Amino acid sequence: MQDNTGYTLFSWSKQKDINPIALKYGEGVYLYDYNDKRYLDFSSGLMNVNIGYGDQRITNAVVKQMQQISYVTPGCVTRVRGDLGKKLAAICPGNLNKGFFTLCGATSIENAIKLARHYTGRHKILTRYQSYHGSSNGAMAASGDLRKLSTDAQQAPHFVHFDLPYLYRWEHGEDNLLKETIASMERMIAYEGPANIAAILLEGESGSSGCLKYPKGYLAKISALCKQHGILLIMDEVMSGFGRTGKWFGFEHHDIIPDMIAMAKGLTCGYLPFGCLMVSDTIAARYDDTVLPLGLTYSAHPVACAAALETLNIYETDHLIENAAEMGRYMECEVKLLKDRHASIGDFRNTGLLGCIELVKSKITKEPMAPFNATGVQMEVMNKVAEKIKELGMYTFVRWSYIFVAPPLCVTKAQIDEGLAIISKAIGIADDYVK
Repeated sequence: MQDNTGYTLFSWSKQKDINPIALKYGEGVYLYDYNDKRYLDFSSGLMNVNIGYGDQRITNAVVKQMQQISYVTPGCVTRVRGDLGKKLAAICPGNLNKGFFTLCGATSIENAIKLARHYTGRHKILTRYQSYHGSSNGAMAASGDLRKLSTDAQQAPHFVHFDLPYLYRWEHGEDNLLKETIASMERMIAYEGPANIAAILLEGESGSSGCLKYPKGYLAKISALCKQHGILLIMDEVMSGFGRTGKWFGFEHHDIIPDMIAMAKGLTCGYLPFGCLMVSDTIAARYDDTVLPLGLTYSAHPVACAAALETLNIYETDHLIENAAEMGRYMECEVKLLKDRHASIGDFRNTGLLGCIELVKSKITKEPMAPFNATGVQMEVMNKVAEKIKELGMYTFVRWSYIFVAPPLCVTKAQIDEGLAIISKAIGIADDYVK
């Protein structure tokens, strides 16, 4: 621990007095520290360890590839690169058949933005305030996440953000929510000038902003607007992709096919850093006779490709996507019972195994237990909840008034019961603060 805190920097943290868990190994849905304390991981790391920990099939695939060749330049080809590209083309819908391999989610987004601007000759990118697309300069500027504000002056230009209300805090009826949000987007496109807009960038399903659901029919209408104005639709599936929502991709719940898909996280489930930008044949054809202006030293890294290909095989052979859908339905039923039991549970938003419990001070006023972008004393109650969760042997993501519920896709009903029992005990602390 002393060497970690003494010689390394921790992301998104004040460096003094941090208290990270010192982890020794992981197996399935569990993590173990050096004192052999077991933690049930209910957020799959950062919603990326979809297949669970310690799967030696990935280890074996990686070792086998390293014994053959561990690196080639991106201008060379390997069997595993072609096999992975073909597999992703089979998984992706429509004519999304060409992949540019990246290093992570942020580099997938960066290259999506760059390609959209180059392909269309336009410069503006429309994105949602309540979103997160990565921490590199362009991806962070595209995000609406407030962590970017401390470096606000350094943000990349030409990103235009829009607000998208969600049903729990909308007082004017579900039908009016869809009408107003689409009317608002139509006005924004008109104001910004459709001939200036390269792309609309959206998450397949909302994640770390609070699993904020799209109004029913929203993405279908956004897709139609994009087609009407020659605007590309980029879906960020970094978190919601690869079975997390009970389908290969989150956008498949909305019956649309985008022009590009940014992916990472569940592509290798954290076993190695890797990402991919899938693009349509229509976009790819432009670069048959034009130089593609994208490049990374480690693009299509053969060892990472091997990890990704084996991960995709595991999703299928272990039926993890089907299990995510089934366990998601079970989770929803069980959290509904918790909601009846706890005065502080205001809402539960979930798709497959990408869920979020929102705690409130009053179910009538819906005042959140911690406000948006809460800091310091505002987080007093939620910090107590988070500490209790950790004490009871769970690792999960707690942010503002949200407790995230996103275990690995291999989770069982018994493990869900175990996890919700821990969360229930911790939420009991918040119940004491209900007005």
